[in-house]
Amino acid sequence: MADVFVSYARADKARVAPLVAAIEAKGWSVWWDPEISPGQEFDDQIDAEINAAKAVLVVWTPVSVASRWVRGEAREAAERGILVPVRFEQARLPMDVRAIHTTDLDDWRENPSHPAVQECLHALGMMIARAQATQSAKAKNVSLAERAQAPKQFAICVLPFVNMSGDPEQEYFSDGITEDIITDLSKVSSLAVASSNSVFAYKGKHIDLQSVVRELKVTHVLEGSVRKAGSRLRINAQLIDGATNNHVWAERYDRDASDIFAIQDEISQAIVKALKLRLLPEEKKAIERRGTNSPEAHDLYLMARQIYVTNQEADERASKAIVHLCTRATEIDRNYAQAWALMAIGHRTLRVLGVGLDDGMMAAEQALALNPDLAEAHAVKASILLMNGDTDKAADEVAIALKLDPDSYEVNRAAGRLNYQLHRYEDAIRLFERAAGLMEGDLHSASMLVSSYNALGDAAGMHRAAEQALKRAEAILAHDQHNSGVIGYSAYALAALGEGERAKARMNRAQLIDPDNWNMRYAFACALSVYLKDKEAGLEMLKSVYATITDAFLPYAKADPDFALLHDDPRYQAMVAAAEARLAAANGPTQGGTQDA
Repeated sequence: MADVFVSYARADKARVAPLVAAIEAKGWSVWWDPEISPGQEFDDQIDAEINAAKAVLVVWTPVSVASRWVRGEAREAAERGILVPVRFEQARLPMDVRAIHTTDLDDWRENPSHPAVQECLHALGMMIARAQATQSAKAKNVSLAERAQAPKQFAICVLPFVNMSGDPEQEYFSDGITEDIITDLSKVSSLAVASSNSVFAYKGKHIDLQSVVRELKVTHVLEGSVRKAGSRLRINAQLIDGATNNHVWAERYDRDASDIFAIQDEISQAIVKALKLRLLPEEKKAIERRGTNSPEAHDLYLMARQIYVTNQEADERASKAIVHLCTRATEIDRNYAQAWALMAIGHRTLRVLGVGLDDGMMAAEQALALNPDLAEAHAVKASILLMNGDTDKAADEVAIALKLDPDSYEVNRAAGRLNYQLHRYEDAIRLFERAAGLMEGDLHSASMLVSSYNALGDAAGMHRAAEQALKRAEAILAHDQHNSGVIGYSAYALAALGEGERAKARMNRAQLIDPDNWNMRYAFACALSVYLKDKEAGLEMLKSVYATITDAFLPYAKADPDFALLHDDPRYQAMVAAAEARLAAANGPTQGGTQDA
């Protein structure tokens, strides 16, 4: 079966042939000119081919518009969401497909590099990549189904490797090695592996191995240390039997830092061998498959990842650092899909903050072109689409991401935001609970849970979420007491818990320190409006927010359930109207979107 099904009128064959050649030059197979007799056999083959196609290209001309076959094939493709229409001679399109963007090719002159043709090829490529990602996920589920359902004989936790370098700034490297080994071992279907979040809860603490075994319900514990000095690397690792406290395996690696990938592979394979597990061929390949073969690019990515997981959403400085580090990583290795995906996250945040024009879509698309199975890339693409108002396509990307990796933090967070935006609060709660559980420092998801539970009228759930959010905020403020964004989250949680005076005191102090931080003021306005029921203070707090609000943030603010008390107030409506007029004058019509509360 072919990648692309081309629907056209026979009279247009000469016009369609060069277009087919341009598609085939991309390496995609095309079904368009079958040598088969008309009749039932022909109808059956058309049905089979169009159902199997990853994308359908419909060529509209004055002749094909009159063809009931072409119109029918276009409708079927549109219903499946795989229609890419092009047009010649300004043909009048059928009513039921006029809403779908159609590319005019009258002046392409059979030049494959023409912008209109490139637009068409790009659309086909995205649909083919999406179909391949879905098929790959299904194939993996089938090939490993029996192994996944079989009871696991062993369960392991990988404790955070200790940074022995004497330099706290090298912490990202030891944490990155821990994460990589957890990821590798998770690919062994016969082995249960404790999540990153559960093991990183033990970081920096005195550890009693027997307590860890009981609390995480594991049979074995892997612990180790990392010492990095210049170009040299020393890693110690040991596997301990939880029942006997005896060493099952231990090794020291004293190598050049460029051998980091080989060391990680050797550790994973040594554990599999020590536990006498059988590694399937596809599992071995999955463990050895890296996002990059460049240790330097990998190191930069680990730095960016550490910044991402230790900072909060809407942090301009952190987002700029992420973009800078990932840009450098992709300059070293253009095929590093994970770095492109993380770069997209940084760009998206900067776009929302109004300090960047790049929304991150190009980086997300590049990540997916390199690795259609990368769940995090689908997740960030969904967030960008949602920010730009395309909820349908965002939902498609979320669905793909959840199939590829339902245990990914980024995926659950993106899915939670989508459902929150669509006011599907029960689904949002389930997904945000998962995200908050996967990342100990995720203050954003905990705060979104407060709002989601409140929107459903679940006071007990709201209280639990607020307690969790406050605990996480206080942990951050203990070593970064002037973090304005976190102060905003903490005041929101205090207000939800009924601690109105403490919340207001925190607001007053924070505004003296950072009066122009609109993201912080937005959180304060939410707290005042929904929990403290102080309409006047909420409106006052929002004045400066709406005076500088971005087009990517405005639609979310207008739909925020925390402002239900304000929606009917003429003063609030005037703020919104003024912001819309300002943005329309500066940028054209306001684009739909969302951002974090």
